[in-house]
Amino acid sequence: MRYAISIPQHAADGEFQARELRGYLGRAEELGFEGAWMTEQVLGGSPSASPLEMLAFAAACNERLRLGCSVFVTPLHNPVHLAKRIATVDQLSRGRLEVGVGIGGRNRMFSAFDVDPADNLVRRFTEGLRVMEALWTEPEVNIDGEFWQLAGAAMEPKPFQKPYPPLWFGGSKPAALRRAVRQGDGFFGAGSSTTAQFAEQVPIVRAALAESDRDATNFRIAKRVYIAVDDDVERARRRMTEALIAQYGDYGKTLLPVAVCGPPDTCVRELREVAAAGAEMILINPLFDSAAQMERIATEVLPLVD
Repeated sequence: MRYAISIPQHAADGEFQARELRGYLGRAEELGFEGAWMTEQVLGGSPSASPLEMLAFAAACNERLRLGCSVFVTPLHNPVHLAKRIATVDQLSRGRLEVGVGIGGRNRMFSAFDVDPADNLVRRFTEGLRVMEALWTEPEVNIDGEFWQLAGAAMEPKPFQKPYPPLWFGGSKPAALRRAVRQGDGFFGAGSSTTAQFAEQVPIVRAALAESDRDATNFRIAKRVYIAVDDDVERARRRMTEALIAQYGDYGKTLLPVAVCGPPDTCVRELREVAAAGAEMILINPLFDSAAQMERIATEVLPLVD
């Protein structure tokens, strides 16, 4: 089992502390985490830093951690700009970037992103990935697509990783899970899904892998887990609920069942269930007291999960 840790990215205006983040990432390395990950939230009332800029900063703060974002809702991005930014951060990190991608839902302010809500998001998603992959791998790109047209276009430098950083796919429906196998390097179960839902998704992924001609050992499966270690169960549940509401709004009121909350033995048991459901990497995601939670999780929980 491999473990990654979330990067604290929610800081109100004027509250970001560079020294604290450097210390947090350094300690994550010392504790043996494989990587450090973020989410993307462009619009919303909860303060949330932009992931690629933060990951560039994080790359300068450590030498070993894999750095990722799960997920970029790529149909809302211009793929040329996103490809350039990803290639740059992969170069700055010397090949430590991981990229999560997803289609996202329809409950979004499409007008803010110059996207027509009548567009077929799956086709827009697929074509956008094709544009990015071409820019990352081809000396000259010629694409006459439905959404984007490039003629004799070149992008340099390419990503440090060849052919490009690993692409993790989010999603929950069977079609999205099979798409992950066809086009991606891994499947990332959402933090907003329960372990039971994840356990239903993994067999679909594995069946698609068995039906494909690709090497299943090169495809990874991961799950984000919101977690709060606290010897007082009710306090853990209350603080987690408050944090979920702060992050997701009213929808967060329904999400407590997705989280792991309670004393270390409870957290060990529930993380074992995530592993048994098929996770090969677990993204540990505290939503408050990040540094203190990371210490307790790394010393009192994770050594007992494996």
